Amino acid sequence: MDAYGIREPRLRSVLPFRAVPEELGRLRSAVREQLGLWGLTDLLNDAELVTGELAANVYRHVGEGATASLVLMMGDGRLRLEVHDECYAVPTLRHPADRDESGRGLRLLAAVTAGWGTLLTASGKAVWCEFLLGTGEECLRLRRAVSALETYGCLAGRLTPVGVRSLAALEGSATDLITDLLHWLAKQGRDPDDVLNRARTSHGEETGVA
Repeated sequence: MDAYGIREPRLRSVLPFRAVPEELGRLRSAVREQLGLWGLTDLLNDAELVTGELAANVYRHVGEGATASLVLMMGDGRLRLEVHDECYAVPTLRHPADRDESGRGLRLLAAVTAGWGTLLTASGKAVWCEFLLGTGEECLRLRRAVSALETYGCLAGRLTPVGVRSLAALEGSATDLITDLLHWLAKQGRDPDDVLNRARTSHGEETGVA
């Protein structure tokens, strides 16, 4: 941990949407795609479920067609989802009867996440929740890799700081980053091929691929 208490770079993606049924399905798909790129495949189902519930709440309580945005942030061992809308009314945890057809959304949120809450903003509110991330070596490597690729892509002008990512964009960043690293190694008098071979050997040993 450095002097600022930051353990790893925080990745951020903003997904604007309108509260209409046809966009809610696309929003869930976009979340699955983004988390897949970040290597968070173990959270896909729960994150998609929470996204659908939060977006549906905008539809039900703010109004059909309301403008909103979903913000995904990954860093410091957590994945955070925030849904921002332009309504100041804060949701409250209800105790629905068995026959009630609504009122269980926040209970679902509390059941599948590590924590949730609301924040008032300059233009409305944000409802947020967080998931804890895995601490295994493979999970850490994937998060470090995507952090490096997104940071490099932004520096190179390939990616916007908060835009929606694609596999092709990250793959392009990977190619450019590896090329730059090979140039740097050669400039230091090192053999780029030797470093690549050692990296391949290390990867093969960790994954069991010969």
